[in-house]
Amino acid sequence: MISLMLAGGVALWVAVLSTPVLIRWLARNRIGQHVREDGPEMHLAKAGTPTMGGVTILVALVVGYAAAHLAHVPFRRSGLLVVAATLAYGLIGFLDDSIKVRHRRSLGLNKRAKLASQVSVGIAFAVAAERWAHVDTHLSFTRWSSTGIDLGPVGWGILAVLILVGTSNAVNLTDGLDGLASGSATFCFAVLGVIGYWQFRHPSIYRVAPALDLALVAVALAGACLGFLWWNAAPARIFMGDTGALALGSGMGALCLMMDLQLLLVIIGGLFVVVTLSVVVQVVSFRLFGRRVFRMAPLHHHFELKGWPETTVIVRFWILAGLFAAFGLGIFYADFLTTPGQGIH
Repeated sequence: MISLMLAGGVALWVAVLSTPVLIRWLARNRIGQHVREDGPEMHLAKAGTPTMGGVTILVALVVGYAAAHLAHVPFRRSGLLVVAATLAYGLIGFLDDSIKVRHRRSLGLNKRAKLASQVSVGIAFAVAAERWAHVDTHLSFTRWSSTGIDLGPVGWGILAVLILVGTSNAVNLTDGLDGLASGSATFCFAVLGVIGYWQFRHPSIYRVAPALDLALVAVALAGACLGFLWWNAAPARIFMGDTGALALGSGMGALCLMMDLQLLLVIIGGLFVVVTLSVVVQVVSFRLFGRRVFRMAPLHHHFELKGWPETTVIVRFWILAGLFAAFGLGIFYADFLTTPGQGIH
């Protein structure tokens, strides 16, 4: 328990204290956000706001995760692999943000280069997870035996790549309003931290041997997001950029893969799923029928254009994110209670 408090507490304070330092450096070097010209008009005032704040989230994650091991908890391969994947996707986002800043536009890496980078890191993660971390290859909902379907190394690897690419882009799509992505991600990582600790306390039920180390990563990410949110909340003093969005999404996906929660991820990160589906529906509808379902996609911009104040959209989406995450935790615990000898008789 001490290690969990260290991971979350240290990560939170590192993010809170380092973010204003980064804000001043970015402002001094005129490194600011470039806003989409076709976006809501009220966002034009945000142009020039310091971006790439995801750097402090990544620093806070590493420091918080490392500090937790001062409580004599050994580093485990699965935890290190999740941290490495998060940093790698953060690096892709950093390159994307750097190109935007250098060329003073809202577009960074071209789509093919960005996707190829994400897929490459996903493949490397999948191979390392199977050969180095010895992950279970069963398709899982709440534990390795929840479906009874063994995907095998190749099938699990393909699923891992799809999840990492999907979650990283889902969080990136959601990162369109002040504090929306960081606040929503905090709920998800907090729940994953609870689940990881529960798996650690019940090793006879869950085959997640390094569960405590994975819980430390989740709690460190929750603390980092919460600390960054102090400066990212509306009106934002800094944006996380693709550096933070891709990192948080991949961290979420990697944790669920290593914790045997691949299918439960869809519920825990339900808000990100809904936002992504809104984009898919909009694109498909426009290309097939020439009509838009929403005034603008992603979904949060639709409500802005309907007249909702930005803070109202953010808070209501936070509520939805919290409900999705809590529902996922409830499903996990309900499954635990159905285990023979664990329920209340």
